Amino acid sequence: MRVPVVIIGGGPAGSLLAHLLHRQGVESVVLEQRSREYVLSRIRAGVLEHGACELLREHGLGERMDREGFEHHGVSLAFAGRRFRVDFEALTGVGVRIYGQTEVQKDLYAALEADDIPLLDEVSDVSLGGLESERPWVGFNRAGQEQRLECDYIAGCDGFHGVSRLAIPEGVRQEHEREYPFGWLGVLSETPPVSHELIYANHPRGFALCSMRNEHLSRYYVQCTLDTTAEEWPDERFWEELKSRLPGGAAETLVTGPSIEKSIAPLRSFVSEPMSFGRLFLAGDAAHIVPPTGAKGLNLAISDVTYLSRALVERYRDGSDAGLEAYSDKALARVWKAVRFSWWMTNLMHRLPETGAFGQRVQDAELDYLSGSLAAQTAFAENYVGLPV
Repeated sequence: MRVPVVIIGGGPAGSLLAHLLHRQGVESVVLEQRSREYVLSRIRAGVLEHGACELLREHGLGERMDREGFEHHGVSLAFAGRRFRVDFEALTGVGVRIYGQTEVQKDLYAALEADDIPLLDEVSDVSLGGLESERPWVGFNRAGQEQRLECDYIAGCDGFHGVSRLAIPEGVRQEHEREYPFGWLGVLSETPPVSHELIYANHPRGFALCSMRNEHLSRYYVQCTLDTTAEEWPDERFWEELKSRLPGGAAETLVTGPSIEKSIAPLRSFVSEPMSFGRLFLAGDAAHIVPPTGAKGLNLAISDVTYLSRALVERYRDGSDAGLEAYSDKALARVWKAVRFSWWMTNLMHRLPETGAFGQRVQDAELDYLSGSLAAQTAFAENYVGLPV
């Protein structure tokens, strides 16, 4: 069987790419290792940049997002017993929207069904070949049957642990990584959020974040060591620790309750370049990982597939390879800016033992400067709401 584009990975990046291509008349097949139920059970990011929201609306995917999501016009940062707000709307004219990745995925699956775009889930033993030829192929096993798809192009949207990135030869592939010496302990609880906007807290005991999924579902995080486990953090201990790190007003009004999900995530910055090799093009977590501090992971996946879909449509509509040849450089230019912002914000808000007393005083000074500088807050806001796509 031959199809124009095979997309490996049915998460947000792969599903959105299939939808964007379909709207421009380009056929694709999506392969996904996990079941649909598993994909929809994953708890992920919840902040969408302004540009990401505009793109989803433009392509008919924003109706439920606009109805059920929350528009946020700023965030609060707390440190040294102080709390200040960065006003996105005043500084940039736009805001961000709180709408969980799981909800985005639901909308994308619904669109794939409505458009009758084939998504083959629970595939295994995926392999790629012929990447530098005009007839690349993807092999896989589904329901005990070996299958093979020939295509014109392959989109690797299968995440950090997928096969696509590793199909780029080691002599070509360059990987850049920064692992952070701490993780995030996250709790999901059916409680009202402590604030109508996100609170990022820098405290001597470590970082904390107050976020939400909706008006009855809160998401909270605290910085933790990498050698701890979720089992070591019963709900009572977590709530006590969170309260100790929040500014007074928030700690006093925090509503606690049983956790319905608890997990620990390590933090890393990772970029693999180039994002293309022959007829293979990487997008999303297959090419880069950012710490969640700056809320960029899902948004980068959206910008990647926006660039890639435009390039593929240009190839089929105009016969031009210019967009595909420029894809990696164009995507990486935006990726590295998001990596820089996520790295900067992670270093700004977390306690970093290896920096010592000098590093701590510099961090304090930077937070103090940010709290009082309109120029610094504007740069922060521009990056947080999203750079142009």
